[in-house]
Formats: sequence, C-alpha cells, structure tokens
Amino acid sequence: MTQTMSAPERYDGFDVMPIAGEWRAGRSGESKADLDPWSGDTLTEIALADADDLDEAYRAAREAQPGWAARAPGERAGIMRAAAAIFEARKDEIVGWIVRESGGTLAKGELEWGLVRSVLYEAASMAHRVEGRIMPSDVPGKESRVYRRPVGVVAVISPWNFPMQLSARSVAPALAVGNAVVLKPAGDTPVTGALLLARIFEDAGLPPGVLNATIGSGREIGDAIVEHPLARMVSFTGSTPVGEGIVKKAGVKKVALELGGNGPLVVLDDADLDRAVDAAVFGSFFHSGQICMIANRVIVDASVHGAFVDRFVARVRALVAGDPSDGATQIGPVINQGQLDGIRDKLARARDEGAEQVLGGDPGGPSGLLLPPHVLVAGNDAATAREEVFGPVITVIRADGEDDALRIANDTEYGLSSAVFTRDVERGVGFALRVDAGMTHVNDSPVNDDANTAFGGEKASGIGRFGGRWAIEEFTTDHWVSVQHEKRPFPI
Repeated sequence: MTQTMSAPERYDGFDVMPIAGEWRAGRSGESKADLDPWSGDTLTEIALADADDLDEAYRAAREAQPGWAARAPGERAGIMRAAAAIFEARKDEIVGWIVRESGGTLAKGELEWGLVRSVLYEAASMAHRVEGRIMPSDVPGKESRVYRRPVGVVAVISPWNFPMQLSARSVAPALAVGNAVVLKPAGDTPVTGALLLARIFEDAGLPPGVLNATIGSGREIGDAIVEHPLARMVSFTGSTPVGEGIVKKAGVKKVALELGGNGPLVVLDDADLDRAVDAAVFGSFFHSGQICMIANRVIVDASVHGAFVDRFVARVRALVAGDPSDGATQIGPVINQGQLDGIRDKLARARDEGAEQVLGGDPGGPSGLLLPPHVLVAGNDAATAREEVFGPVITVIRADGEDDALRIANDTEYGLSSAVFTRDVERGVGFALRVDAGMTHVNDSPVNDDANTAFGGEKASGIGRFGGRWAIEEFTTDHWVSVQHEKRPFPI
C-alpha cells in the first residue's frame, strides 16, 4: 500500500524578519502593508527596519561567515539540496505567494518556482567547484599559489518583478561558496523576495546569522546597506539610475549589477513569421512586460513589416487579461499605481510624438491596475521605444534592411537582452555578434528562461554576470600565496 505524503503546514509569521538569528520586527517605528496588486487586499503588514537593525544584521553576518566558510563543501551543498527539497514540497504554497504578491499569472508563478529550484540545485554544485591554481614563477625555488575564497559578507538588493528568483540567484550561490548575506528585497514583494527564502534556508539547516533579511524603506536603509563598512560586495538587480547611485556610494567594494533594458527583437526579411510572432508575444507581454529582459521594441524588415504587424496584433488581441490566479489569464496587473502612472505617461508622450496606437485600452480590475496590452507602430525615437517601459506595451519599428535593423537595435543606452529571427542560423549568429548586448538569442525570445547561464548586460545595463560558473567568480576572490622553498638573495 502506497502512503501519500501530506503537504507541510503552511508558513506564517511574515510580519517579522530574520536578523542575527532571531525573527523580529524592525525598530524604525514605521510599518508597510504588503498589498495584492490584483485585489488590493493586505497580505501582511511589516514593522520596518532602521539603520540600527541593518547594522545588527551586518555584524551578525560578519561573525557567522568564517564558521560557515570553514564548513566542508559537502555540508554547504547539502543545505542547498535540502532547501531545494523543501522548495519542491511547498510548490503550491510558493507559487500562490508569487501570484498574490507580484500579480504574476499562474504561468509566471510556475516559471519562477522552476527557476529558483534550478538555482538551488546549481548552487549545491558550486560548493565543490571553487578552484585555485598554481602559477609559474620566474624566481628560483618559488611557488605561487592562488586560492579562491569567499568575499565575506555580501549585500543583495533585489527587485519586485521576479522577486524570489532575482534574490535566489545571488543569495544561493553566495551562500554555497561560503559567504554570509544581508538581503534587502523590494518593498512591494518582501515575502517572496526575502522572507519565504529565509524561512526555507532556516528549515534546511542554515546556521543563524548567515542569512539576514532587512525589510525597510530606501530612505531609511537604502544607502546604508550599500555604504556599510562590513559589506565586501553589493549584488543589485534593478533600475539603471539606482545602479548608478550604488556605484557612487559603494566605495571600494566589489559590485555586480543587472540594470535596465530596452531589448530589441529583430525580424529579418527571411524570418519564419509565425515563429517570430509567437516569440514576440511571449517576449513582450509575459508578466505584463515587467521583466528587464523583455522585448521593448520589435524591429521588423520593411519587406515583412505589414504581414508581421497583422499577425502580431491578432495574437495580442486574443490574450486574456484578468485575475492572475485564474489559469486562463495571460495578462495580470502591474505592480502598483506609480508603475501604472509611469507606463501611461510614456504611452501619452509616444502618441503625442506621432506613434500610431493600434491596440490598447484603459486600466481596470478590482484595484484598477490591470492594463490591457498595447501595441504601437512608431520610430525608434518614440517615448515607448527610446525608454524602458516595464509594462504591457510594445513598439513595432520598420527597418530598411539588415544594417538598418542593426543600427536601430544598437541605438539605445541599454544593452541587456536581445533576439534576432532568420531562417539562416549563421546569419543570425553573425547579426547577434554585432548587437551591443550581454545576451542575444537567435530564433528565441529575449526573455531567457535558463537559470544557469550568463545573465548580464553592457553599457547602461550593468556590470558583471549572474548565473552558472560566472556566479562562482562573482562571489569569490583570488588570494595569492607564495612559498619560497630555498633561500634567495635580495637586492639590498
């Protein structure tokens, strides 16, 4: 007889945060309601942390880190695997939180859950992949050893759009290679961005103080988490203006930044249009366009522009917008009123500048944050094309041949993700290598769903790389140790 395992009791107590091994309220005297962007309901209310709470978190992390780093790689790997097992056992609970807190659809919640699970398993392998090397020396009898060791205490600052994944992809590798972490999630997603992850790691056996989470306002702890003298590295995912500020404030610290994007999806004259349309719909409107790697612009060769627009608009018009907890829903709400206002401002400016809006509509839903998908046809100078929109909006741009398409694709301050469609794979690769971006995908969406590859950008889109073996390099540092085996003469 097969025995069915019952689901674990759901986590609660997400009105407090883990600081120095204790789950407690912040001491700022202020609190913030965590709202469901679809219904407007309060999910939890958190007493926010202040600078003293943050300092306590850093001091606890600094104290706990050497002992954690000294543990055998197999122990650290085991905790990563245990966290992954808890993650699998609590799948429905975690997906439910992602849907309610970020406004993502069930499909988005499932995808994010799968990405984090992959990150945890990949992190488990990293504990055994930190490698040193022996370097040649010109000095007789000298041996040069290079040891790879953790940087120490890492500050992780994550955004609200893919909150659990964009926290986990830094937190899990940093922990696996022996660092301690102080995590600050976005104020809109404190549970999925930090508290759920911290509870799972705690249940997996992570020692107290190794992972601390501080939920607080940017005004109170935003600068302090970057400037704190115990932080040896800052890992940040978010907007370019905030990232530029971090570079100025971090001082002599290592930084890894994934910032804004203005992703081009290029359709060349020989592209399979049905395939390109499918990828453009997903790449433009998944999670209501609130993804840094999203296709912000679709650049289409003039010879197929009309046919592409007709097919694309027909597909987008059929998308279902509504309650994200309904499995049929493909477009959910945007995260908050400020985000909605910013999107609508860009739309208004683009129309004033002459852009043709071929599809759109007014916001609705219980909270008023459900914006239907918008399609505009315009040039690269329209507000919705030259700026990162971060909403369910796409601008389709006509290009006069391959060289013009490349020029338009690169005519932006950003360089995060991109895509090109052509029936000739080598032509696509040749085009990809000329795009100023950290990631270019041939005959695929610019929204990369492989968790263990090199995420990162060029130009105003960031510094460093996240994912896979690149994460090991980011969260460790070289220490050169030389050994002189025989006496040598010195010049004085």
